[in-house]
Amino acid sequence: MDTTRYLTRPEGRLAYTDAGTGPLVVAVPGMGDLRSTYDDLVPALVAAGHRVVVTDLRGHGDSDTTFTTHGDVATGTDLLALVEHLDAGPAVLVGSSMGGSAAVWAAAERPDLVRGLALVAPHLREPSSPAMMRVHRLLYRAAFARPWGAAAWSRLYTSMFSKGRKGPRHTEHVAAIRHSMADPARLRSFRDLALALDHSPVEPQVARVQAPALVVVGELDPDYSDAAVALAEMRDALGAQGVLVPGVGHYPQHQAPDVVTPAVLDFLAGLPVAVADERSTRA
Repeated sequence: MDTTRYLTRPEGRLAYTDAGTGPLVVAVPGMGDLRSTYDDLVPALVAAGHRVVVTDLRGHGDSDTTFTTHGDVATGTDLLALVEHLDAGPAVLVGSSMGGSAAVWAAAERPDLVRGLALVAPHLREPSSPAMMRVHRLLYRAAFARPWGAAAWSRLYTSMFSKGRKGPRHTEHVAAIRHSMADPARLRSFRDLALALDHSPVEPQVARVQAPALVVVGELDPDYSDAAVALAEMRDALGAQGVLVPGVGHYPQHQAPDVVTPAVLDFLAGLPVAVADERSTRA
């Protein structure tokens, strides 16, 4: 098992694992998820000759629960700080859900640190109106409170967001999420993120992204009214490659790793070699 490492940030520490040698790939999960969401992807990337670093979000998994700021911009700044800390960039950023949105923000802010984006179910703009966001926040306050919040999110993770095919690790993964959120501080951090989340800061950044991108979307993803249309829009906005994964919802990386892993490997193989790649081997 990879040793958990920590990056110190102004409000706390971010947990991450570091495996393999070669060009740097940095991955981040989405809201309410753990870095183990990438457990089907990491071994294949390492075997293909990449150094793969996977971080937990603020207040999630093994990261500290002392953070008071959450969201796409906060996560984007964490990604950039981690790439700089590793001193092996530029990196390919892999992001799931809001992690993908944060990766887009980071790529626009620091193109010198990001040489590619692999985005799974991201949002490039805020899909909800201000009125609907207020409604959502009222619901989140109630649904994700103690003592039922962890169970409520676990049910939503399975019934709503993991529609369709379930990966072989699904039951184990959801149990790990629920166990993590049994800690009141971690549940609070998740709830704070849910209440703060707003993708509006990402939209003006999209046109500034220079890095090549891959966008992967599940055809049953409830975050999109029409997943195929949403994928086409994001592909056009970023000039990206696109993959629509049949029969899965919001987490194609572990619902259909047999589709997502080869797509990510092909994308990585097609990227130009970065000048700093020879520095990506760990000391």
